[in-house]
Amino acid sequence: MTADAPLFVDKRGSGRIDPNDRRQLDESPVQLGRVLGLFRPYRGKLSVLTLIIMTASVVGLAQPFLIKTVIDDALPSGNTSLLIWSVAGMLVVAVITGMLGVVQTWLATSVGQRVMHRLRTDVFAHIEAQALDFFKRTRSGEIQSRLINDIAGLQSVITTTATSVASNLTTAVATAAAMAVLNWRLALISLVVLPPAVLTTRRVALLRRELTGRRQQALAELHGQVSEALSVNGALLTKTLGLSGRRLAEFERTSDTLVDLELRSQLAGRWRMATMQIVFAVIPAVIYLAAGFPQTSGEVSIGTLIAFTTLQVSISRPLLGLLTVAVPWASSLALLSRIFGYLDLPIAVTPPAVAVPLQPADVLGVRLEKLSFRYPDGEEDALSEINLVIPAGHSVGIVGETGSGKSTLAALMVRLADPSAGRITIDGLDLRDLDPDDLARVVGVVSQEAYLVHDTIAANLLLARHDAPPAQLWEALEAAQIADLVRSLPEGLDTVVGSRGHRFSGGERQRLAIARTLLRDPRILVLDEATSSLDNETERELQAALDNLIQGRTTLTIAHRLSTITHADLIVALDRGRIVESGSHNELLESGGVYARLAADFSDFSDYRPRLAVSAML
Repeated sequence: MTADAPLFVDKRGSGRIDPNDRRQLDESPVQLGRVLGLFRPYRGKLSVLTLIIMTASVVGLAQPFLIKTVIDDALPSGNTSLLIWSVAGMLVVAVITGMLGVVQTWLATSVGQRVMHRLRTDVFAHIEAQALDFFKRTRSGEIQSRLINDIAGLQSVITTTATSVASNLTTAVATAAAMAVLNWRLALISLVVLPPAVLTTRRVALLRRELTGRRQQALAELHGQVSEALSVNGALLTKTLGLSGRRLAEFERTSDTLVDLELRSQLAGRWRMATMQIVFAVIPAVIYLAAGFPQTSGEVSIGTLIAFTTLQVSISRPLLGLLTVAVPWASSLALLSRIFGYLDLPIAVTPPAVAVPLQPADVLGVRLEKLSFRYPDGEEDALSEINLVIPAGHSVGIVGETGSGKSTLAALMVRLADPSAGRITIDGLDLRDLDPDDLARVVGVVSQEAYLVHDTIAANLLLARHDAPPAQLWEALEAAQIADLVRSLPEGLDTVVGSRGHRFSGGERQRLAIARTLLRDPRILVLDEATSSLDNETERELQAALDNLIQGRTTLTIAHRLSTITHADLIVALDRGRIVESGSHNELLESGGVYARLAADFSDFSDYRPRLAVSAML
């Protein structure tokens, strides 16, 4: 096998790869060179570990020879000095091998845990770097399963398998050599155990691998069901649609499948393993029988016979370990494939190799130049040939029917995706040339759904500026028109907002999100239908907070309610991803185009009242 050879093997020797394994192999082939690469940074420790293993194996072999000396020489001759030295040697061997075993365990566990830590961190970082589209099409339970369960499933393989292979191989070779030295005829008889052991272990390994892959899929399904059913939104959907019984039945069915797979995995091939253990137990009896015939034993002494059977019993453990290592290793192939599959996902939005510096105070304006975008699975452009200039401190409102490309435009503005053609620039600098952290400091977003983490109000605000003192937090809350509410809470800033902030109403969550954005103080704002999910009264209450937020900032507003953009410096109407008209509120009403039609359908447009706002988009 070469270092780059895939480690998948045909099932049951039939030359046919299981369909589940084939899909995993297509997604991310598991190659030996890549697995070995996980351990490459720890070559020094592994070298020391190998030396310790070899030393322990060789030292341990002294025990049978000391027994032979006691039985054949010290006891028959009454040589007490030799007896004392031999017994003392046995104790020394036990102490040395015991101490080496402790050091071996520490080194092996240390290396294994560091490998797992790096693997977990790499997977987390790679998933975190994925474009937003990945998270939209992937169940959160699946991500959690790969990141936590799959890597945890590798723990025993990574932590113990490599060391056990080295230890067992060294011990088996050394013990076999010692057996040959004692009596080569009896050593040959002992080898009859190998063919049935190899055959049996291969069958068990293939069966265990198949069951492990199916078990991990069931775990991912279970995670997904928990994530969907027991979140705030999931619980609300369950209760309002009366899905409790159905979801419980689905969970019970998946859990029952998992129980069955776990049971089958644990019991897979146990009768074959039992057969192999019987073979190992029969061999000493055969050795005793052979020792009674000079033709097969060559006149063996009692001490040699006892030492030989001791070695023969000792060699069964490393041989069994070497033969059964294929079982956990084969079981880990599906896990490695799933993990490497995530690590091999292409990153659609990559940071620049050398970022161009951008100072927030220098931001002058935004320009969209011949901007086009098509989704990977799309048949036509979601945006096409968009040309737009937003001068510093000015506001632009974007309107259009559902599916016209408004939210896609907002996503490109904050580089959640890169354009298929054209570019977006800030002060003449392409977004793709900016450091992602610089872009996040310059461009702030308030979206339709304000996301709050399950922590305190203060912790949510500090996500924007981790070193902000309490005084700045209160200033941001004042500007967002929610300071009075926070003061009225018994725990104030230490109030836990709940899962996704559902302890507060939609308007309150939005104002907390606005306070967080104010604290970050971006020079450019993207408001993606920030009030579309609110009722008219709540929208009016939120308006003052938005007025404070947009003061003196370059603003792009994706509008669902036209009352939020009537005073924008420029209003742009999109239709099927193209700009079909632009102008002021009055100009577009008079033109009778897309904007006028939307205004006619806008139920709360009659409630519009002029508002004083420097940015003029509200």
